Amino acid sequence: MKNLFSNLKGDAFGGITAGIVALPLALAFGVSSGLGPEAGLYGAIFISFFAALFGGTPTQISGPTAPMTAVSMVIIAGIVAANDGSVEKALPAILTVFLLAGLIQVGLGFLGLGKYIRYIPYPVVSGFMTAIGVIILLTQILPSIGYYPKEDQEFVDQFKPQAEEVILENILKEEAGEGILVLENFKETINRAHQITPEQILKESQTLAAKDASGTIGALKVLPRALQNINWLELILALGTIFIIYGFKRITTAIPSTLVALVIMSGIAYGFNLGYRPISEIPSGIPMPKLEIITGFSLGSVTPYIFTALTLSLLGAIDSLLTSVVADNMTKTKHKPNKELIGQGIGNTIGAIFGGIPGAGATIRTVVNINAGGRTKLSGMIAGVMLLVIMLALAPVASKIPAAVLAGILITVGIGVMDYKGLKAIPSLPRDIKLGPFKLSSEVLIMLIVLLLSTFWDLIYAVGIGLIIASLMFMKKIGDLTAERSDVKSLKEEVWSDEVDFPENLKEEVFIKHLKGPLFFGSTSDFQALSLQIPKTAKTVIIRLGRMQYMDQTGLYAMEDLLLELQKNKITVLFVGLLKQPQYMMERIDIIPDLIPKEHIFESFNTCVKWIKENVKDEY
Repeated sequence: MKNLFSNLKGDAFGGITAGIVALPLALAFGVSSGLGPEAGLYGAIFISFFAALFGGTPTQISGPTAPMTAVSMVIIAGIVAANDGSVEKALPAILTVFLLAGLIQVGLGFLGLGKYIRYIPYPVVSGFMTAIGVIILLTQILPSIGYYPKEDQEFVDQFKPQAEEVILENILKEEAGEGILVLENFKETINRAHQITPEQILKESQTLAAKDASGTIGALKVLPRALQNINWLELILALGTIFIIYGFKRITTAIPSTLVALVIMSGIAYGFNLGYRPISEIPSGIPMPKLEIITGFSLGSVTPYIFTALTLSLLGAIDSLLTSVVADNMTKTKHKPNKELIGQGIGNTIGAIFGGIPGAGATIRTVVNINAGGRTKLSGMIAGVMLLVIMLALAPVASKIPAAVLAGILITVGIGVMDYKGLKAIPSLPRDIKLGPFKLSSEVLIMLIVLLLSTFWDLIYAVGIGLIIASLMFMKKIGDLTAERSDVKSLKEEVWSDEVDFPENLKEEVFIKHLKGPLFFGSTSDFQALSLQIPKTAKTVIIRLGRMQYMDQTGLYAMEDLLLELQKNKITVLFVGLLKQPQYMMERIDIIPDLIPKEHIFESFNTCVKWIKENVKDEY
């Protein structure tokens, strides 16, 4: 406790500053997610406080981040679409997925998996982060020019036939559930169909229109219509916000430029009564737990999203621990990765219970906190409390913020989150693979695959595919390097120093094979060809294993196949310098002693040569 208050003044200033910086971003991420500005605020409040309290990085400021919001946006859109476009109906399932993601993070921390996060390849992270930026940019174009597909009557009317089909299908499903659907008699169906109102058809059409225009592909699809229906006031508000954010940074960085842009542009819009579109109303009062998570829980509605929750938790872990590394470099301290995961998991779990969107360690906010004097976990807790105070005091005022201003803020976030370091390195990276007539860099290829798949298909699967491709390419490179070092050569081509005095008269009868490096699935192809290299005169093969430190299951069975083939050809095999791990593997499936008896295993080459002189006859 004493340590917690050891830097009270610095932590208070750091936490208050970080909380102020977090405010516009929390509101923007909440609106962007589809759950409203309050969801962003609740996430920022609870994640910041509890991740700091239980986490392993003292200076970390947590809350909704661009990557976490981009993935959450996809999850929310999918669950809302599966619930007839109703956020209210979808909310229990959405928050349960977020809750599950938090619990998985806690589990990852307790299992001690935090230290393994750093093994995720850079090209995968780079492609993902750039994709996040592109997704934010593309999805914020529409609100920044004041175009909302649900409100474009001509666009919505295109979906009326499809809406009628959906409504009729729902009637048939209801009847089937009630046991009154009779194929020979559709009287009840017709009666219910007559009760459908134009308002119901319009609402369903709007839901389908919003779904069709969601995501990057949807935004690009409706962009031509949007450009024909620009709301110039909204566009000016968004452009003004962007201009202030970038312009004010040139004057001073002491005051957050996003906050300055938010206050100035909102003040102008509200003060001059410009007739702009405000964000949805932020509820005032203390946030209350969303008991719908329990009362409206349905295993069936959550089961399809378990993999999604796992990916969301892993993304939060990566996002947080990367920020922890930045904090370590700035403060010359060392974070505790597993404790940090537990803290982030607790923060996301509690945030979900109160209706907040998930988050992670936020780099910019953490840097602001450290620069302002924050040094202990108290700074993150103060940032959370600061946001709660702002919400309680200013919720009615914050509800007047123009939606276009938040869209402008998010556009600058999208531009800032892209990995320019990785993009700049593209021309200089070595072109180490060949695809048809083209030579490419494997690192660049992985980055581009993740970038394109994340942007235009699915963020979650894109990362998985990127990891698989990166792993396969790594395995191939290691296999190639091992194969280079583990050439299949006869004694005449390569002689080790202790083989110089090998009996000259027995060189035709004895073939010596050197194994260098691990024998694993990436390096077995040359080894399997060994039997073809053995001279016909040789009746004894010495396999030198002193430099083969490791053997996996693929290597084990490759060895077994070779020994069986040599046994069939009546060739005696001797092992020299067999190490502990390969010996254990071969004993497990009885290669030793069934194919290689103990007396054919020698610790040194000299003892093996002694056995050769006593047991091998000079025939050629």
